[in-house]
Amino acid sequence: MAKKPHSDSIIDLFAKFGEDLKMPNMDIERVIEHHRKNLEAFEKATRTAAAGAGDVFGKQRAALEETLREASEMARSFQGPGNPQDLLAKQADFARRSFETAVRNASEIGEVMRKSSSESVEILRERIREAMADMRNDSGSRT
Repeated sequence: MAKKPHSDSIIDLFAKFGEDLKMPNMDIERVIEHHRKNLEAFEKATRTAAAGAGDVFGKQRAALEETLREASEMARSFQGPGNPQDLLAKQADFARRSFETAVRNASEIGEVMRKSSSESVEILRERIREAMADMRNDSGSRT
């Protein structure tokens, strides 16, 4: 009886293991395709999340630039002579505008983060739905 050549392939190892256990034949190409689709979905979700992170960074940078611009304007407006009531009014106006800007920026950043997260999760959910449909189709074809 001729001896089969030894193979270092993990696929061959699992195929041999399945033969030894008298398991039904596995369609290795189908298994590889399944995992390839999983990796592609994960990669797409990761790219979407990274793009969202870039958008968040851009919004944060814009918010910082706006805050610095407003602080510079406030500093210039305090340089001239004025009475205490005017100074207090300017400070109150600056505080109000700063608060409104912070709330608006936080809201915009939160929306970008929510959208990015939702898109990433939806990519993965869609892949899970596809995999579940494939499994149902496989089990239906075996009966």
